[in-house]
Amino acid sequence: VQLQASGGGLVQAGGSLRLSCAAPRRTFSNNGVGWFRQAPGKERAFVAAISWRGGTTYYAESVKGRFTISRDNAKNAVYLQMNNLKPDDTAVYYCASARGAAAVVNRSEYNYWGQGTLVTVSS
Repeated sequence: VQLQASGGGLVQAGGSLRLSCAAPRRTFSNNGVGWFRQAPGKERAFVAAISWRGGTTYYAESVKGRFTISRDNAKNAVYLQMNNLKPDDTAVYYCASARGAAAVVNRSEYNYWGQGTLVTVSS
């Protein structure tokens, strides 16, 4: 089962991007969904998570106030709006579907992952 992350690209510092996560072959409308990122030479790290109805969200401290996670269950899609991007945000971004309905931070709570989309922020 694959999730598809899209929307990455090259942007200057201070710019914005909107990432999308879709699941063409399954629904994740009943699951929490998260975004993670992996920079070169670093481990995959939590970015944001949202519960199945969107009522609960969590963010990494480094992105609070700049990133917003949202979802549209009718479209079976989750989004990550990224504003005021910084060079440190450069990474491959992955979306993942959680085992349960809650928004969760721990990577081990996710069992389906997308292939990643590259975000590059130039200074």
